[in-house]
Order: sequence, then structure tokens, then C-alpha cells
Amino acid sequence: MLRKIRLAFATIFFVLITLLFLDFTGTLHGWFGWMAKIQFLPALLALNVGVILFLVLLTLVFGRVYCSVICPLGVFQDILAWLGRRPKKRRKLPYSYSPAISWLRYGVLGVFVIVLVAGAGSLAALLAPYSAYGRIAGNLFQPLWQWGNNLLASMAERADSYAFYETEVWLKSLPTFIIAVVTFVMLAILAGRNGRTYCNTICPVGTVLGFLSRYSLFRIVIDTEKCNNCSVCARNCKAACINSKEHQIDASRCVACMSCIDKCKHGAISYQYHPFRKKADAPQSSSEPVNESRRSFFTATALVAAASAAKAQKKKVDGGLAAIEDKQIPKRSTPLTPPGSLSARNMAQHCTACQLCVSVCPNQVLRPSTDLMKLMQPEMSYERGYCRPECTKCSEVCPAGAIKPITKEDKSSIQIGHAVWVKKNCIPLTDGVECGNCARHCPAGAIQMVLSNPEDENAVKIPVVNVERCIGCGACENLCPARPFSAIYVEGHERHRII
Repeated sequence: MLRKIRLAFATIFFVLITLLFLDFTGTLHGWFGWMAKIQFLPALLALNVGVILFLVLLTLVFGRVYCSVICPLGVFQDILAWLGRRPKKRRKLPYSYSPAISWLRYGVLGVFVIVLVAGAGSLAALLAPYSAYGRIAGNLFQPLWQWGNNLLASMAERADSYAFYETEVWLKSLPTFIIAVVTFVMLAILAGRNGRTYCNTICPVGTVLGFLSRYSLFRIVIDTEKCNNCSVCARNCKAACINSKEHQIDASRCVACMSCIDKCKHGAISYQYHPFRKKADAPQSSSEPVNESRRSFFTATALVAAASAAKAQKKKVDGGLAAIEDKQIPKRSTPLTPPGSLSARNMAQHCTACQLCVSVCPNQVLRPSTDLMKLMQPEMSYERGYCRPECTKCSEVCPAGAIKPITKEDKSSIQIGHAVWVKKNCIPLTDGVECGNCARHCPAGAIQMVLSNPEDENAVKIPVVNVERCIGCGACENLCPARPFSAIYVEGHERHRII
């Protein structure tokens, strides 16, 4: 019964969180966006004390149910483990108990803390479970979802229905895509062969919650009087944490999946109130490996808390115009970050590179960065669209505080950059014809067309940018007909300004 309840909740969380990454309309975020905000690392970086306390208390009371119910990567590993046992040759292959590799678990946690403190958030994102699943969902699952949507849109159009509309499927970042593929393959191999290996050896969140779960009030225990040493529980434990010979369960690795309870036919294993007690009769030399790492754990945890408190391509498109020549990305001295991110520094410190904002951007402005120091974190570019003043999708979905919630009114007054005119690319000067696209479409009225030669009334007009009014939305850059580079582009600001 407990296993069925756990599976029901895990399915609900997994499906809805996955849909958050697949939903390109952003509709679901209004109802289920909170599921992204209760993920452990995003809540930690956002300094969401309420969520952090809830997850800590949840673990101290019920054990690592976060890993088996709330974390999408944990549930995804269970799915891969189930699929790995489908072939007939592997169907009867059992799992087996293995001792905890404490030096690896705490070593990875230490590396994670170091890169987090050093401000290399993109490297920390490689180990973060929620971010890893976000990259898999956004880069591997979302294109399939969009192609399915486009097929339905084509069929609906033939039936004179517009219930669906087509969306463009494109590769946002090749490095991020490769990382997503490598992560998926690695998880498929580890989970398919050995179950929760990633959770109990690599995942830093699993290590932290595993330490707390050693002191949980409710846990799975073995009744030695009923147990007949059949080892069925150990053979079905994906966490490899049941030592059936000694009737012991490593609570730091148990994710409370309840599979062992469901398999035991003698009722010898159960989930019950069992507060942590030190064994008085145990010799000092038989202390668990985890105890030897207790000091390193507290050191790492203190560093995580200190770091969190201290931090409180080229694309081939035609810009929607005539397909004359592909438009290229201009070289910006300062990359553009979304309105609400406050600054490039705030984005780098708080972003977990989960790709949720990239997935939900309706104008295809956000894409993962290819810069090594900001790898996979979102940045803006205007080859496929521009940042419309009425859109605040990315600020609504960010779970980590990297993009603060803003209103439409706030966005119209946030200056993320300013437009720069490139004289040598401007069509009125190169072709001698009137244009004015940038001025006509500027939502802030920051561009005016003036005579290129004030002494000649018949001279062509060229744009002049009022940098005090420009908000950096990119409408001018996106809609400029010049190729391959726009005659006007947006240069980012290190810190956003209010105008």
C-alpha cells in the first residue's frame, strides 16, 4: 500500500514537472510552477528559507522521500531502472547490497561546494539533479513534444481548425545538447544496471539529505524474528542499501521507495517509527563509514550555507523577412541577461542552468550560453525574435531567484542594455533607400530618423538612438533588414538600470 501511494505521488510530480519544461505556452506554470520552486538546490540559491526548512523537516521525519517523490531526476532513474529490467535476459537479474562509498559521496559534495563558492555556477549545475533533468527534458524531450504539436497543427489546419499552432524546433545550444545526451546515456547505464547509483554516489543533494535521513523518525526496519534470510528485499533494493545477512539498512542511502516492503512475503520488513539510537553494545571499531565523514559533512554544509548567504552561435535564420542571407549573431562586449535578473553577476551566482526559462520563452530570445564560465546559463540574442515588453514568462518560472518576478509595468522601465548603430551596415547609406524599420518598431520611442546630411533636404534618413530611453528589448536588431549583421544591435549592461 505504501509503495502504491509513493508511486502515485511520484507520478504526479514527475509528469507535471516534465510538462513545465515541455509547455512552450507557459500556461501550466500558473498552476504548477511551485513544483519547480520546492526543488532543493533552486530553493537554496534563492534563499527560500521556508522551502529549505520544509525539506529538512520532511527528511528528518520521513527519510529521503524527496528523492523518491519530489526530485524528477530520482523518479526518472526509477523509470530507467524499470526499463532496464524489461528484457528477458535481465528480468531476473537481482540487485545486491554494496557498502557505501563515503569518500566518493563526500568528495563530490566537497567539489560541488568549492565550485559553488568560487562562483562557477555552470560547473555546479553539471552535478545538480534538478538542473540535469531540466537539460534532458528541454533538449531531448521538448523537440519531440513540439514535433507532435506541429503534426496536430497540420492536421487541424486541414480541418479548418486552429486549436493548435506550429512552433519552430531549433537547436538552441550544441554544447548544452551534448551535455544533455551524455547525462542521459550515463543515467541510462547506471540506473539500468544498478538502480540508484547516481543518487548515492554522485548527487550532492542526495548526500546532504542522506546524512539527515540517518536521524529520521520513520524508517524501514527489519524484524529479525520474522526474517528468514531469503534476501528478497536486498535483491529488489535499487539503492543497494539492505544488508540482509546482518539485518541492517543504510538509512543514508535508502530513498524510501517501499519496494522491499511490497516484496517481503513474511512481513519481516516495515516502515515504522524508529528514532535514531546509538548502539551501546557496538564496539568502537565497528563505526559506520559515514560517521568517519561526519566532520567533512559539517564543513561542506557550512560552506554551502555561507556561499548561499553571501550570494543572497551562430544561428541561421532570416529574421522573419526575405530569405536573402542568413543573419549572424553580433559580438557583444557584455552579454544580455533577462529583465529581472538584476545583473550578470546575480544571474551567474543564482542560476542552476535548469533551462526552464529557455523552454518557456515564447519569442525564442533565450538560449543556453556557450561561454565556459556561464555554460548552459541563459543569455539573450535577437536573431529569431525580440524581448516583447508585455512578456514576463521567464521571471514567472525561475525557481532559483536568478530572475526575480516582475510585472509588465516593471519591465517597461528596466534597461538591460542599449542599442548601438553600425553605420557601415545601414541600408539607407549602403543602398541609398529609405528604411526606418528600427524607429517604427521601437516600443520605447528611443530611435528617431534624422537626415544623414542636415544641409541636404533630400538626403536619406538614418537612425539616432536615445540611450536614456532605450530598454534593450532588441526589436530594432531583430527587425533590421540588413544582412548578415544588423545595422543596429543591443549591447548589454553589467547591471540593469531603472529608467
